[in-house]
Amino acid sequence: MNEDLLTISEAAQFLGVSIDSLRRWDKSGKLVAIRKDGGTHRYYTKKDLELFDSDLLQMAHEWASSGGEIPGQLYCSNSATFQARLIKLQNLLIRDDHTKRTFSLIVSTAGEIGNNSFDHNLGQWPDVPGIFFGYDVSRRIVILADRGIGILQTLSRVRPELQSDQGALKVAFTEKVSGRAPESRGNGLKYVREVILENAINLYFQSGDAELRLKGENPELRITRSVEKIRGCLASITF
Repeated sequence: MNEDLLTISEAAQFLGVSIDSLRRWDKSGKLVAIRKDGGTHRYYTKKDLELFDSDLLQMAHEWASSGGEIPGQLYCSNSATFQARLIKLQNLLIRDDHTKRTFSLIVSTAGEIGNNSFDHNLGQWPDVPGIFFGYDVSRRIVILADRGIGILQTLSRVRPELQSDQGALKVAFTEKVSGRAPESRGNGLKYVREVILENAINLYFQSGDAELRLKGENPELRITRSVEKIRGCLASITF
């Protein structure tokens, strides 16, 4: 099968929805599937799923992979700006019936990822400092990205044996990594994983050429190699 095509079950897992939802969306024209050679099986391209998931994800990915300018309302040049916009997100989630019980978890997850970007790249941004931070509460999605040094280079200071983005991503999400006391690295993403496993929140995370997917209340940790390498990190939180 063409590696660019995902089956309906893979597409459902990618978006964090049910297979029945994808069938309904195909029938209604909301998200039309591909049928090969007139067959009945439904397939989807990863690019189509990303665009459907949110234009924000596409914008963030393009910036993380190739740079360029991003709209001012999506750019946080420093931690103070990020924290102020995080509070705005929190206020929106509190007022939403769908998220008023889980808003603190969504905000803390986004906060950990964003703060990691500033903490781990402090004084050593390769080119553009700061992060991309966008959200669409109506579509239940939060996007963060940076053009920093990435997970592998961050952890290699205390775990020099790490040789790949895939290995570094696994360590970041599953192990406590301690450096010079009282310094500790990698623990924020471990917290993120714990929150997601206990709640109906989904995460897509990329660093370098490694992609990770976590689905709420599912202990499986899926780490694969991406087709396109990015600078730094990219995260999509859906809820």
